[in-house]
Formats: sequence, structure tokens, C-alpha cells
Amino acid sequence: MPGPLLHVGATVLCAHGGQAQPTTPNPRVTVGGQPTVTMTPPWTVSGCPMPPPSAGNGPCATATWTTAATRLLSGGMPLLLADSQALCAPTATPLLPVAFQLRATGM
Repeated sequence: MPGPLLHVGATVLCAHGGQAQPTTPNPRVTVGGQPTVTMTPPWTVSGCPMPPPSAGNGPCATATWTTAATRLLSGGMPLLLADSQALCAPTATPLLPVAFQLRATGM
């Protein structure tokens, strides 16, 4: 199913509300003047309020994407879509894209 492309300016949160940011933007493909993001590089998560291991299993520190576009590649790597799935470490909770551009879509 097609979905909007994720870009550097998209708002992506961990399940606890921490802000996720890509570590490596993809400047080869832009949407709205902002670089898109491929599946491979990990994302960093900051501001996760999940308690440390003595009271929980957090906070979220990084996230790795497990799904991405199947037909849209840049530099041989799949681009991320708004419905792509990711898991945070060490909590194993998902990332949630909550605000992103709607103009360019991929599959």
C-alpha cells in the first residue's frame, strides 16, 4: 500500500513521547525541500520519559527500522514511508510518525 515519504522535518516519536531524529539524511531525494531518509541508518531518540532499568526498561535511545518502501529506492536503499515500522532500543517499543508531508508517496 502506498504511503507518504518520511523526511528530515517529520515529527517521529517513540511510544513514550521521545523525539526521534535520523542520523543520516538522504540528500539525493528531497520532498518539500527537505531530505528524505533511507531504512539503513539508525535513528536517535531524545527526551524519552521511560524510567531507567531499576523502574522500567528505558529510556529509548536509538531506533532501527524494520520495514520500508519496497519499490522506491535511493542509492540502492529503500526509503522510509509514514507506515514503515521501527523498534526502539532498549525498550522494543515502536516509533510513531505523527506529522509528515503528504504530497509525495511511495510503495
